[in-house]
Amino acid sequence: MTRDSLLDQALVEEATKKSGLIWVRGEGPARALWHVWHDGAAYVVGDGPGEQPLPGLVDGSTAEVTVRSKDKGGRVVAWTAAVSEVAPGSEAWESAVAELKGKRLNAPDAETMTDRWARECRVLRLAPRDATTAHPDGSLAAPPLPTTATTRRPAPAGLPRLLLKRTKRH
Repeated sequence: MTRDSLLDQALVEEATKKSGLIWVRGEGPARALWHVWHDGAAYVVGDGPGEQPLPGLVDGSTAEVTVRSKDKGGRVVAWTAAVSEVAPGSEAWESAVAELKGKRLNAPDAETMTDRWARECRVLRLAPRDATTAHPDGSLAAPPLPTTATTRRPAPAGLPRLLLKRTKRH
């Protein structure tokens, strides 16, 4: 390996470890995914009830991964990943899921979460193929993806009065 490729590999690993989200584009639009860096690759879990969707990420395919800065939110590095599905119950699956479980926030079923992942979800390994890819010159801004999530409704008209109401002192 050349010095530049070792530096690229180190940049990919450190930036991906420190970022809470990575943007992953398989077949279709890029999606923000939570992940863990483990054993030289990023691991994601999803496609099950209550978990993040993983459309366009297919076993044996490639994906473009963009890592953002945790502090500023801007692009730090982009890299091409080889996508592979990890078989439930395998040694690789057990070690990856142990790491993922520690990062999964607000799970409704924390005690049985890994059993649910084995039955209903996919765990994918995104291994760097090429050290880095060139940053695009322009913005990657895109319209939001369709979702069933809703935004907050306006506050009821009387709520500010109730919140700001002062109690009478005797």
